[in-house]
Amino acid sequence: MAEAEGPGPEDRKPKSDEAHSAFTPPPGMEPEVPDEDQPTSEFALPEGLAAPSPGPEGSGFTAPATYAAQHSPPAHTPPPVPAFSASSPWQDRMRTMLRMPVDVRPVPEAAQRQTEAGPAVGRVLDLTLRIGELLLAGGEGAEDVEAAMFAVARSYGLDRAEPTVTVTMLSITHQPSLVGNPVSASRTVRRRGTDYTRLAAVFRLVDDISAPEVEISLEEAYRRLAVIRRNRHPYPTWVLTAAAGLLAGAASVLVGGGVTVFFCAALGAVLGDRLAWYFADHGLPEFYQFVVAAMPPAAIGVALKLAEIDVRASAVITGGLFALLPGRALVAAVQDGLTGFYITASARLLEVMYLFIGIIIGVLVVIYVGLQFGASPNPDEVLQIPHRPLLQTLASMVLVFTFAILLQQERSTVWIVTLNGGVAWVTFGALRAAELPPVPSTAIAAGLVGLFGQLFSRYRFASALPYVTAAIGPLLPGSATYFGLLSIAENRLDKGLASLTTAAAIALAIAIGVNLGSESSRLFMRIPGARSAAKRRAAAKRTRGF
Repeated sequence: MAEAEGPGPEDRKPKSDEAHSAFTPPPGMEPEVPDEDQPTSEFALPEGLAAPSPGPEGSGFTAPATYAAQHSPPAHTPPPVPAFSASSPWQDRMRTMLRMPVDVRPVPEAAQRQTEAGPAVGRVLDLTLRIGELLLAGGEGAEDVEAAMFAVARSYGLDRAEPTVTVTMLSITHQPSLVGNPVSASRTVRRRGTDYTRLAAVFRLVDDISAPEVEISLEEAYRRLAVIRRNRHPYPTWVLTAAAGLLAGAASVLVGGGVTVFFCAALGAVLGDRLAWYFADHGLPEFYQFVVAAMPPAAIGVALKLAEIDVRASAVITGGLFALLPGRALVAAVQDGLTGFYITASARLLEVMYLFIGIIIGVLVVIYVGLQFGASPNPDEVLQIPHRPLLQTLASMVLVFTFAILLQQERSTVWIVTLNGGVAWVTFGALRAAELPPVPSTAIAAGLVGLFGQLFSRYRFASALPYVTAAIGPLLPGSATYFGLLSIAENRLDKGLASLTTAAAIALAIAIGVNLGSESSRLFMRIPGARSAAKRRAAAKRTRGF
């Protein structure tokens, strides 16, 4: 076959009269012969060199000679490849997608089967909000609540869902398409209570909903959620009251108390717990409940001093403080702040501050009254804690065990968290024996609590709170708090404020250490099929300051 030739002169498009160079002389005028001294264009051809003949003219839509079809760019932008596998825990998958921009999130298939009419948007949003309400009311961090809500919405086919969590408000928005009208729903969290058994049941429900191999219809999910809400607490009231007494008694032994101090601290904590329950039943705010709960242990300690009984009265008051310090709320507040939920973190820190001030007021009132009656507490006694490694380790484990019961944990998790708390206390004691300051020692021990707690939770695909919160009980700054209050009552404001500042630093070290241990486990543990580098980039983008 003969090759196609270029267009001939007769096939060319005639030039317009206007298509001439501005330097071309008009018709009828001869071009002037340039002088030899006149400069010529740098693009002019040298004399004796012939100009190349122009090639055949082609269409403007003809592909360039360097173009190759096999190396052409894709006709459309492919969807992003997920940085995780289906076998990864749903917490990690949802947290990773939440940290991505909305327009680059992968669009996996819904885990639950859909009807021909599509997902029931209103019911799915309502179910999502109810599940988030139980998690937030149970003390779960804002990021984990958002991840759970996101998992439920996507499992039922709502890909373009965006949850938002604050300390008292939950909202979720679904946009069916780029041009469709968004649908929003919100729910207010008015009552909060600590029940880690209910929290674990909600996590199991979310895990089943997000698992493709488990089929749960909307009706079945509503039924299971109603059962979770109606379930009674695993421990009766008298068990909780006895646990509060044992916790205070174990804490008093931890700071140097003996048998008499143990029973006195336990009695004070039981009386304080009953007073708090009484005022709670009558609708008194939580601030005043902490005020009255802190008074009985302080009153018993002052009474021992007035009776001149040769015991460590300061250990009685310190043990009562261990049962009241809001360690759970502090850890949740710092965790929200470190993960970027600053409004929720600020509100929770403000709550911790109010509760702490309530404890201070209750103890200070009793100590001041005791000083007026001639009680002479020994401030140095608070800081002179005898070194009894075996007894203190056993006391720390009893403290964690009773703390777990107060948090309404499942019986299967109580022993695990008790062991975790014992390891934390042994680590703290070893670091203090090596003369490391209390704040870094506390942070390191709390980091181990967070690390082991996250490992246990990932093994069971559950929340990390039941494995972490009770384990930090022995690390709470009870002695520093009481020494600061006693110094303030004796008009030694400099020492009192310095001690309270140390107590606040220890509390923050606990919270930061727990969070750092949890994040370390997520960072260094390899999830099957996960691309950790992509996950790290997503997290870094989310927390970048611009």
